[in-house]
Amino acid sequence: MEKQIRVLVANHPRLMRETILTTFADQPDIEIVGEVTDEAEIPKSVDQTLPDFLVISQHQFGERPSVCDVVLRQHPDLKIIAVAADQNYTVHYWVSLDFHSRDVEASEQGILQIVRGKSKTIVSQG
Repeated sequence: MEKQIRVLVANHPRLMRETILTTFADQPDIEIVGEVTDEAEIPKSVDQTLPDFLVISQHQFGERPSVCDVVLRQHPDLKIIAVAADQNYTVHYWVSLDFHSRDVEASEQGILQIVRGKSKTIVSQG
């Protein structure tokens, strides 16, 4: 069996967080290592759970959430998926020698492809 993909979910609002948790619950290769309801607790929860992926809210279209800078400096191997449900927009952030992002399909399939390392750059229209 392949290594489980560890995911920490810290998305707001609650309904979106529950939708994301439900999406991952049916995936045998994905382990939910925690759920964060208070954004201020995200860095501490990342330190404690050491996830492969962090799923957060994308509040401003086109603007990287500040928590990305905080956690990616401490955990450069972490990958972040930021979901803006009200704008039907999802972004994948990661670090190499710089911050990166790419628009991805704003769907369950788009998020699962990112988690499994199989995503392509897809910009949804609509």
